[in-house]
Amino acid sequence: MTLRRFTGSGAVFLISCCAVASDPEMAFIPGGEFLRGRSHKLPDDGVKWWPVLLQDDQPARLIALKPFYMDKREVTIEAFAAFASSAGRTAPYNWPEGQPPRGRENLPVTGVSWDDAAAYCAWAGKRLPTEAEWERAARGVAEGAKYPWGDRTATRQDARYDAVDGPAPAGQFPPNHFGLYDMAGNVWEWCADWYGRNYYNDAPARDPQGPVSGMYRVLRGGSWADEPKYLTCAYRSWARPSERGPNIGFRCARDFPARSNARGARSE
Repeated sequence: MTLRRFTGSGAVFLISCCAVASDPEMAFIPGGEFLRGRSHKLPDDGVKWWPVLLQDDQPARLIALKPFYMDKREVTIEAFAAFASSAGRTAPYNWPEGQPPRGRENLPVTGVSWDDAAAYCAWAGKRLPTEAEWERAARGVAEGAKYPWGDRTATRQDARYDAVDGPAPAGQFPPNHFGLYDMAGNVWEWCADWYGRNYYNDAPARDPQGPVSGMYRVLRGGSWADEPKYLTCAYRSWARPSERGPNIGFRCARDFPARSNARGARSE
């Protein structure tokens, strides 16, 4: 596990940097280089499988990102309901009679497609994070760690996982170094990128945006229904953009410096 000093846009951003968004629900993520991809070993790494065992989270390599902002929490039912009402968007299929379920407003919204998630982000003056941004934000300042909290095995005090009755309220578990909650478990999170199995082999070394096209969109972070091995910072999953699963949600990102949002507000 390595601590790295991050730089971006010609300026130095130390880990203690206080670039705070005017939106208190977003965290500043410093720019610079980080080690993207799986650097820890798996039990099957040495097995001579045929066909070759899926290793889409490798090679691990240094890439550089511009600084950005990230939502501290997954988008909640309450927040998505405000969007659906304002934008005339169809409610998720798992809302009774099209109404947000009472008493569950602070749970992460689920049952949303990639297009639903992207539309919400645009309405809020934000965007979906790239896959590289998502991993950078999840890892915090320690490179090579398996989970947002480090290398130790997941416990029930770290994240919501391997459950049968759905997600926990957004932000219930301890945050990572950047102040982000539920970067492991609770719900899978849509990313902006198309999924490419071999994308890490030839991705650009600066601000990778994912393949230009594809069949699936990237999902990250694992969910309430998954085992700990799917909750790691490096694990990649995917789904068709139209998928609306009970364990799929999202959070938003925003450029730094922030631009005027769709409703006329501005964050610095």
